[in-house]
Order: sequence, then C-alpha cells, then structure tokens
Amino acid sequence: MKHKTIDPARLDMAAFAADAGELAGQWPLASLARLSDLAVADQLPGLEVAWQAEGESRPVSGGKPEIWLHLDAQAQVPLCCQRCLGPVFTEVAAERSFRFVATEAEAEALDAELEDDVLVLERAMNLRDLVEDELLLALPLVPRHEVCPEPLPSSTRDELPEEELEKPNPFAALARLKQRPQ
Repeated sequence: MKHKTIDPARLDMAAFAADAGELAGQWPLASLARLSDLAVADQLPGLEVAWQAEGESRPVSGGKPEIWLHLDAQAQVPLCCQRCLGPVFTEVAAERSFRFVATEAEAEALDAELEDDVLVLERAMNLRDLVEDELLLALPLVPRHEVCPEPLPSSTRDELPEEELEKPNPFAALARLKQRPQ
C-alpha cells in the first residue's frame, strides 16, 4: 500500500481494499463510550483495545471485484461480576470478515447466504465504531469470576439471630401431628 495517512474514523473502504491496505493500532478503552459504559469505571485507566484491519479486493470473473475487510480486535474489559459484584477482568476478542456491497437490498439477500457479515459500502466508514460493535457483541451475557476473590455472604443457620434459631420449624410440628395415633 502507498504511504499515506489513513484515518480509521473516515476509512474509504473501496480504496483500502483496492490497495490491500493494512491498519493496526490501539485505542484507550475509555475512548469507546458504549463499551466503557459497561465497564467498572475506576478500573479503566491504562486499559486499551488492540485492533488490526486488512482490506481485500477479490476478483470476480465478469464483474466488479468483491470488497472485504478482515477485522481482529481484543481487549481486557473490567466488568462487574454477577456473583460478588467486584470487578472481573474479561478477555474479549472479535475476529470477523465483512463483505461490502452497493445496496441494502443486496446486503439482505447475501446475508442469508454467507456466514460472513455483509455491510453496505459507504463513502467513509468509521472503523472505531465497527470495532466497538464487534467487542460489544463478544461480551459475556453474565460476567463472573471462576472463583470469586472474596467469600460470598450466605444465609446459613449460623448467621441467623438467636431468636430465629429458637423458633420451631412449622413443618416439623406438622410432621409430629401426622404421626400421632388417633
């Protein structure tokens, strides 16, 4: 690819694919607003999203070449553990390929046929938004530690107040009534 500055926020996908362009970089996790909104805020400083994008123009006999983007992104996102409510650092990764087409109708028709995603070719694509979308889709539904670092509070009989322990179990009393001869 020719040496020119490419802005990932305004990527000309057709030219990028025609040049077999390659881009890679890192963005602060806090700069991706939707992703950082889901993270534990005080754990964000210093965390980054690493990404890599490759454009490809695939020749098609008797037609225009297909425009493809291969995207790879990963980040460590501090999410809230659903068990202990503490931060759990979760590795999130996305590796996807996208085919670009001219119209929405063409995208809908091909999307059902292809395993890869199909997007409509725009004049300027925001690669940062696409990376963020893919990482959001890769987040776990229920983030949690394998083993929480702090013991979880439990509601065992040992923790019940003494007056609660002294109360007879109503089901035990019922069982005694059922066993009495009549």
